Amino acid sequence: MHPFTLPESIQARVVARCGTPHPFARLDPGRTALVVVDLQNGFMREDLAHAWCPMAEHVVPKVNQLAAALRQAGGAVYWIQNTFDARCETEWSVMQDMATPAARARRAAAMSEGTEGNALWPGLDVRPGDEVVRKYRYSAFIQGGSDLPARLRARGIDTVLITGTVTNVCCESTARDAMMLNFRTVMVSDGCAAVTDAEHAASLIAFYLQFGDVLTVDECIAGFAGVGEAAGFAAATTRDAA
Repeated sequence: MHPFTLPESIQARVVARCGTPHPFARLDPGRTALVVVDLQNGFMREDLAHAWCPMAEHVVPKVNQLAAALRQAGGAVYWIQNTFDARCETEWSVMQDMATPAARARRAAAMSEGTEGNALWPGLDVRPGDEVVRKYRYSAFIQGGSDLPARLRARGIDTVLITGTVTNVCCESTARDAMMLNFRTVMVSDGCAAVTDAEHAASLIAFYLQFGDVLTVDECIAGFAGVGEAAGFAAATTRDAA
């Protein structure tokens, strides 16, 4: 996993704005969904990937741990599948235009529905009762991206925990748009993977400063039990007193 700690100077700015370093430290599991973004062969198997992220395989145990804890607490798990189809060439032609013909061909071969690359990573602990959602943009929440927002609202979910790959593209895009659609949004620092440590850190910090919270898997699990709220406000009080 990526080494990552929120810098104290960044936390101080969030405390000044929110009154606590972790505004979503307390999580109601019955209203919370784990959203696992793009942990698929097409990003994780070097022989199949059109955009290989070697670090992604290393976050799988943490993602599975969080999924199990949230299910046990009464929450929901959604596995997102980045998918290419003919609509991508017309409805999202700008992205196609930014790629070389060879890159476009690799993406289509890796991410088209029914291909081995499009399949979820076999090490993921997908259970009956979980939902699999196809995604046709970087973000799962933007119009045309997927039907995830409607699915979440139908279940009364107002909080999302974002994990997957890559941190600074599909995960961050999904997280920002979730917040803009009025979901309480957390990026899970040890549940996301990027190509480099620097990209991972920059993405989490940018999101944390304005869009939502950044927590570890253990902090999320503590939040299910209400432990997180007390810890978050205690930290804020200590910092303010100092």
